[in-house]
Amino acid sequence: TANMGTGILALMLALFPYGHWGQAEIAKALWCINSFFFALFSILFLSRAIFYFRDFQKLFDHPVQSLFIGAIPMGFATIINGFFIIWPLRPESLAVATAFWWMDVILALTSVLLVPYFMFTSQGHSMERMTAAWLLPIVPPEVTAASGGLVAPHLASAAAENVIYMSYVLWAISVLLAMGILAILLLRLTLHKLPHQDMAVSSWLTLGPLGTGAMAMITLGNADFASFHGVLAEMAHFAQMAGLMIALLLWGFGLWWMCMAIFFTLRYLREGLPFNMGWWGFTFPLGVFNAATYLLADKTGFWVFQPLGAVFTILLAFFWVIVTRKSFLGMWTGRLFRAPCLS
Repeated sequence: TANMGTGILALMLALFPYGHWGQAEIAKALWCINSFFFALFSILFLSRAIFYFRDFQKLFDHPVQSLFIGAIPMGFATIINGFFIIWPLRPESLAVATAFWWMDVILALTSVLLVPYFMFTSQGHSMERMTAAWLLPIVPPEVTAASGGLVAPHLASAAAENVIYMSYVLWAISVLLAMGILAILLLRLTLHKLPHQDMAVSSWLTLGPLGTGAMAMITLGNADFASFHGVLAEMAHFAQMAGLMIALLLWGFGLWWMCMAIFFTLRYLREGLPFNMGWWGFTFPLGVFNAATYLLADKTGFWVFQPLGAVFTILLAFFWVIVTRKSFLGMWTGRLFRAPCLS
């Protein structure tokens, strides 16, 4: 989740539309730092699987920790997107980004297939304990689909079509499942009210599938138009227009959930909101909703979107500074490394 939040901030700073105050250099620095930490976290995760396999297996039976497996492909996707948004694209970097994208496809499918299987078969869940964290293993395929829309226009026609078709399948898997979860979440909130303070920030996670769903529809529509020729050209034009319309609908739905998340957070703050690593949920969902806002500004020209996107970027940076500071303090003191289940 730290990779997700840091990566999306780097991308949004690179897209910030007002002034030239060094945001491009900050974005590049954050991307490099994020890539380093993603490699470090990946080594730690794999080392845990290799050297402590019996304990590692327990991860899949845990009803909360297992959900965060979805953070791996989503954090990886922010690094892939940086090749196209932050850095000048070269043939070598395109080859690396394309290979990384197919790896991300495998990771996203692993998350969306494996975690729900364990949720259905071995984990203990109830309506009362449900939170928006259920979205975490479901959203990765549409995040990968949005990245596919960035990768495809730079590839040869046959390779681009493969990426685009796969991306639409990933989008369909993820968005439709996420809509089902959002409907259940609405019922859960109505019947059982807000979740415990430990999961307070999970209310922001609802922006994730709606923001990335809108992003993917626009980036894939653009990729269709750039990649499809001949008979498929007419379908590409339709997909671009339909994608824009679907993105507007998802963005509007996301705006309602964002208002709810703000209301919930203000209420939690009055009651006291203890820090935990779930606070990284303030960053990535807002960031992808921010990205969808910038894309809609570019495609529609509607004057509201661009300044609103800038406000979202500033809010995202504010959240990131707070959460990063608290995370490093927790690591320095060792509090974040104490696992009650191992005591």
